[in-house]
Amino acid sequence: MDNKKINWQTQSAARQDGPRPESGRNQDLDPATFEKYRRLIYEKSGIALTPGKEALVAARVGKRMRELCLSDHDAYLRHLMEGAGDQEIIHLLDAIATNVTSFYREPEHFELLADILRQWRNAGQQRFRLWSAAAATGEEPYTIAITLLETFGPNTVDARLLATDISTKALTRSLQGAYSQERVAPIPRPLLARYFDRRGPRDAPEYAVKQTVKDLIVFRRLNLSTPPFPMHGPLDVVFCRNVMIYFDKWVRARLLEEIHRILRPGGYLFVGHAESLTGMMSPFKVVKPSVYRKI
Repeated sequence: MDNKKINWQTQSAARQDGPRPESGRNQDLDPATFEKYRRLIYEKSGIALTPGKEALVAARVGKRMRELCLSDHDAYLRHLMEGAGDQEIIHLLDAIATNVTSFYREPEHFELLADILRQWRNAGQQRFRLWSAAAATGEEPYTIAITLLETFGPNTVDARLLATDISTKALTRSLQGAYSQERVAPIPRPLLARYFDRRGPRDAPEYAVKQTVKDLIVFRRLNLSTPPFPMHGPLDVVFCRNVMIYFDKWVRARLLEEIHRILRPGGYLFVGHAESLTGMMSPFKVVKPSVYRKI
């Protein structure tokens, strides 16, 4: 994790692709080699791979192996463990991380968010800080930002959103903010027209997020398994959805403790519908399934 203080200013990121050599094909991982990958990935990301994921790991690291002209998984593992440096670990985690997301995923969360924000504004609050903890390729933070604009209007309150992910590849796509027609299908048509610019050929258009939306968001790389985090808070709302399912109970517990630290009293935590804090001795009050409030 880049343990630098978060400043709420937007910043571009770049990704460099290496040459594509001709050697190196995906190969099966033997149990011993898979176990070494599994331990390294858990140590560096908190992602707990279970037995049976050998084919997944082999396929996902295959491209990087080809870029490095490495012919087998043992050779790449030695490269990782013998001084390749943090940047190569980032390449590994980029390959392993799952970035399944969509605009308005679990839409009732955004309806509730709008209601909460209106209540706070009506009570006199003028400054709002939110965090999308697993931003993936940007659909969630852009949906949150649109919700902010629809609730408050532009330039009427001081609102900022921090969006983080462990994958630099995903963050690069987030910063670009350009999506296919299929990806933007869940967005209501009036909002699509209001907050996106259509471009490209008529039969295969691309939709680019407008700058007024981008201006609300700061994108940063962050490893959720290595608290304490560089932001001090207090935050009003945290979206940490569909990521804790990849962590074991120890990583989840540390993450929840850190989220609790940086949320203000009365602040809200949104998790995925497939996730639950039940049985984790969480210091949050259940508002409704997948929504919690700091008490």
